[in-house]
Amino acid sequence: MAAAEVLEVEQLVGDAELIQRVVDGDEAAFETLYERYFPRVFGYVRKRLSNRADTEETVQEVFINVFGAIASFRGDAPFSAWVLGVARRTVASRFKKKRHVTVSFEGSEEPETIDIGVPTLYRAPTPHEMYECGERLTRLQERAGRLTQEQRRLFELHHLEHQSIHDIALILDKSEDAVKSNLYRARKLLLAR
Repeated sequence: MAAAEVLEVEQLVGDAELIQRVVDGDEAAFETLYERYFPRVFGYVRKRLSNRADTEETVQEVFINVFGAIASFRGDAPFSAWVLGVARRTVASRFKKKRHVTVSFEGSEEPETIDIGVPTLYRAPTPHEMYECGERLTRLQERAGRLTQEQRRLFELHHLEHQSIHDIALILDKSEDAVKSNLYRARKLLLAR
């Protein structure tokens, strides 16, 4: 059979039959499923991760997870939905793995020396952190447009120029309570969920 004929036959074979063949140990059937769902999975993962290397690595991890769990597919939903569910969980677990360990300072002692040769103050943000930062910035920009001119000025004076409430009240000829109230409303608008 020619390669084109094999491809036509494979396209006619349904997911259910291919899944059963994979469970029975047919590697070629898994390759067919891989080729069939790779574009969708790659597109899904690429939208959630910022760099190609992470995307490619995660897609491979998704298909390893699909292969390892394919016997558990019950057929309650379309196989494509199940595969994308595996992709979603794989991406989510990838973000969980990159969470930073927190250490309590209670009861711990400061190190006697600090190794200047080890860069500890800077690290590159993770793809998840970059995505979250971009999302937050977009939301803040949208909400900042809804601030009144006075709220914007109060916010700038207090949070960007580090003026005290008392000094702002003097500058704007307002009571401290009015300044606090308007600052509260501005923050509430900017940080609304």
